[in-house]
Amino acid sequence: MIYLVRHKTTYSYEAPVEFARCVLRLTPQSSATQTVLHHAVTLRPAPHQSVERCGAFGEHALTVIIDKPHRVLVVEARSRVEVHAATMSALMASSPWEQVRELSCSHNELGPTGPASYLYPTSRAPLASEITDYARKSFSPGVPIIHAASDLMRRIKADFTFDPKATDITTPPQVAFKARRGVCQDFAHIMISGLRGLGLPAAYVSGYLRTIPPAGQARLEGADATHAWVSVWCGEGIGWVGFDPTNAILVENDHIILAVGRDYADVPPIEGVLLSNGQQDLKVEVDVIPEEDVGVARMDSRTG
Repeated sequence: MIYLVRHKTTYSYEAPVEFARCVLRLTPQSSATQTVLHHAVTLRPAPHQSVERCGAFGEHALTVIIDKPHRVLVVEARSRVEVHAATMSALMASSPWEQVRELSCSHNELGPTGPASYLYPTSRAPLASEITDYARKSFSPGVPIIHAASDLMRRIKADFTFDPKATDITTPPQVAFKARRGVCQDFAHIMISGLRGLGLPAAYVSGYLRTIPPAGQARLEGADATHAWVSVWCGEGIGWVGFDPTNAILVENDHIILAVGRDYADVPPIEGVLLSNGQQDLKVEVDVIPEEDVGVARMDSRTG
């Protein structure tokens, strides 16, 4: 499946901004499950300086400096991405989770695709006994890791309420866990904390979600917005598998990866500093459209 993705972020400032330095992580990653066919980022006003680099976890980061006074900053990223993830039915015959735990501790791959970097607690995904105990209920002895992680994912979906007003980007997972409310970022951090508490490698994934709702039903939460989910290392033969606790679905061809890190702090889509007084307003617009649908729309406009 080939997708056209448009991610537009507009900052409106109460007072002129004299200087801004931003780091943009808006370039989808090419990987075993997707290929970036085209990508472009535009800013208004245009930056005075731009520097590209590859981050510690393989993410593409663009650092821009804007030294022209402005009251509005528009960042627009457009991508064309082919997603070709394996179907989960082909992966369900996974190893017992205890075996995967042992393998992850002795694995010699120290790069961003290996399990080592994702075993340890971080500031946004700390170890918490109450979350580990919650996760442990899904991990009975001998259960295959994909089955156990899937059960944990489904329990989070069933036990927690999606509530954008309950948390913000700084909310610790323990707070969201106690409240049983939050958004995709919170649910991903809770699942990661629980998995790492059991000694399993788990990564935070930033990206997009496209859904096709059944007739008469609402779109899945997170559609047409930036989204977050969890990737779990499931052993040598299978590697990394994505789990979306917000929607209780395994990650296949409807998820598009932007960046992978240990937690949200590693991969925010946009972060930076600016020199200004007063408040700012933020507006984010995301479109995730299958390329074939664009072709149908164009054909309909010509024949209508």
